[in-house]
Amino acid sequence: MNKLNLFFPILAAIGISCNQSVTIPENELVVPEGYKLVWHDEFALDGKPDENFWTYEIGLKRNNELQYYQPENANIKDGLLILEGKREKVKNEAYDPNSNDWKKNQEFAKYTSASINTKGKKSFQYGIIEVRAKIDTAIGMWPAIWTLGESQGWPANGEIDIMEYYQVNGEGTLLANAAWASSDKRAAWDKAKIPIRKFIERDPEWAEKFHVWKMDWNQDYIRLYLDDELLNEVDLARTINPDGFNPFQQPHFILLNLAIGSNGGDPSTTTFPKEYLVDYVRVFQKK
Repeated sequence: MNKLNLFFPILAAIGISCNQSVTIPENELVVPEGYKLVWHDEFALDGKPDENFWTYEIGLKRNNELQYYQPENANIKDGLLILEGKREKVKNEAYDPNSNDWKKNQEFAKYTSASINTKGKKSFQYGIIEVRAKIDTAIGMWPAIWTLGESQGWPANGEIDIMEYYQVNGEGTLLANAAWASSDKRAAWDKAKIPIRKFIERDPEWAEKFHVWKMDWNQDYIRLYLDDELLNEVDLARTINPDGFNPFQQPHFILLNLAIGSNGGDPSTTTFPKEYLVDYVRVFQKK
């Protein structure tokens, strides 16, 4: 059922600005005490992601991943954002046969997928971010919910991985991480790696269900949760770049993507297409 069939106005009650085109049913919204909802996307209108919020990545991007990101693989249907991974041959528009860059010296990619972000459109410093999503845990899949800081290049800008799923030593694993710059100009990491079997042992149907990933972020810490279970707490007194800048004390923007290959594993025997489904993204900040 399309979410629009369920919605009714509650703008005054939760303080959402009038430029929000979709509101949330009262029985579906839990506002943390002392907070207000400042931005959200319910993916309620069939079609493409709202261009007022989201920008597409296009091409081969990072980590020697196999997928070519393209807008065609990001669509909204029946109240869900669908990031679709496909096995298909697509021309690399950045192709340069004389380049040594792996992102340019491949004439074609064998897989396509989607990556969208709010860079330059919506960014936030501190608060609670909640994302309800259903991931595909097949070999080769690398879905993620993450943020990057607006200022400086990676890793000095700071990266927060609210959710990543990929293979660690051949085992499907959920990760909750933060990265910043180290003294050798590489990334320093605070990582939590939890084998997915831990969750499947509790609930054999875990992988078939939607789950809520949450970040609780203030000037002192970042806490990362899955279905209200704390996965990792990052002490921001430790996350100082060599130049003294703390990348987690600046605004960050949000990214949603489905990577294929690399840390995700070899997808050659996996059946495609694959879907990473996102029900909503909500941001709360203190009143």
